Amino acid sequence: MIRVGMSTTCVYPLSPDHAFRLAKLAGFEGVEIMVTNDEVTQDSDELNRLVDKWQLPILSVHAPVLLLTHFVWGRDPKVKLEKSAELAHNVGASNVVVHPPFRWQANYAKNFLRIVRETANATGVEIAVENMFPWKVRGTSVKAYAPGWDPTLMDCDAMTLDFSHAALSGQDSFEVAKKMGDKLRHIHLCDGSGSLDEGKIFDEHLLPGRGGQPVAEVLEWLAERDWDGSVVAEVNTRKAKSEQARLEMLEETRAYAFDKLGRGHERHEPAELPAHGAD
Repeated sequence: MIRVGMSTTCVYPLSPDHAFRLAKLAGFEGVEIMVTNDEVTQDSDELNRLVDKWQLPILSVHAPVLLLTHFVWGRDPKVKLEKSAELAHNVGASNVVVHPPFRWQANYAKNFLRIVRETANATGVEIAVENMFPWKVRGTSVKAYAPGWDPTLMDCDAMTLDFSHAALSGQDSFEVAKKMGDKLRHIHLCDGSGSLDEGKIFDEHLLPGRGGQPVAEVLEWLAERDWDGSVVAEVNTRKAKSEQARLEMLEETRAYAFDKLGRGHERHEPAELPAHGAD
């Protein structure tokens, strides 16, 4: 059965404990940990404590590849990936999500695919390279990633599909999923309303069904194929006016996934937070 989880990025910068709590209340079946400056996200003992507390497994770990996590675990991207895979192994997660290297990470970029494969083999953890998008500065394309932003053009063993990134790059995510084929191992569930060429600037991570990507078609296709990866919500809830509103956005996302995966008959009673809500 395809498991439906929630990334801690859905409630960032709130604490991992808060993320587990909301994931549990919203009916998700697991959590993806984005490794950040929060030391709990880097500590397998602390994370396993949260797993026990909330009775939710960690499905995946997102390596600290964002600019805001530049100094997490040092500055060597190879070390960051190795530590992410070690963390995933220690918390029982099946895979690590990683972005393609930035162009200025020249040595890492040159050896990226070899490093990914060797790290996966050494730890027994699948490392799924995520589709990204081209960058534009003042309307001019900039080569930000090397060997590129599209993992379907690389010799990757495993890939992650992010619908918002597909939207921003002007791709049809269903076509991307079919290109990835059996190498598609992980889904970041979200949506996007347009591309850079259409004037979009930000990576939106809308709730699924609120953008223009064929999210439903992809999920239905995966269910028909008896796919065995994980679908993890990675939606932006920062505009929620209250904790209850945030919870309802997460419940809507989880319910959407269950419905399109053919599990809409599985009931989950809507949860309500206490008035004080937050940590």
